[in-house]
Amino acid sequence: MPYSLPNLLTWLRILAIPLFVGVFYLPPTWLSPANQNLVATLIFTGAAITDWLDGYLARMLNQTSDFGAFLDPVADKLMVTAALIVLVYLDRLDAPIALIIIGREITVSALREWMAQIGRSKSVAVSFLGKIKTAAQMVAIPLLLYHDNIGENFNTHMVGTWLIYLAAVLTLWSMVYYLKAAIPQVLNEDKN
Repeated sequence: MPYSLPNLLTWLRILAIPLFVGVFYLPPTWLSPANQNLVATLIFTGAAITDWLDGYLARMLNQTSDFGAFLDPVADKLMVTAALIVLVYLDRLDAPIALIIIGREITVSALREWMAQIGRSKSVAVSFLGKIKTAAQMVAIPLLLYHDNIGENFNTHMVGTWLIYLAAVLTLWSMVYYLKAAIPQVLNEDKN
């Protein structure tokens, strides 16, 4: 079912990435910096909503597929990676934090693929800790993208920075969790 509604939403999320990044390359005569922040925030937030929506629709319409299960996390990681790179470029995020988050995503994705190849994918299924990390990340990124204060008292940059640092700590913690789950399989594989 590569062309089911849930998969089409996932494809839209991938196609939104160049649009999302391109917003910051528009001349200020087309879009002011404040409006660039707003448009990028709306695109990223829309993509995050489609991430939830495509999974919901796949289950509700009974349109789950192996292709969708593959494509959905790829789309998520591409969108988050693009956002983190943009935030580093805009000097709103420290590069080491972006590298921690991106590096973890690559490591855990590779680990999951390897575990699936040896028939042990359930050992590294998404944990509750991973879900909390994702939630912190998905709130932090739009706040850092928006960058302007909301009202007089809500400093989006400060709150976004705290949340992205929390996400980085949870990123490392969840990576250790997944690696600990995989170590027995690695040791067992070496014996064979």
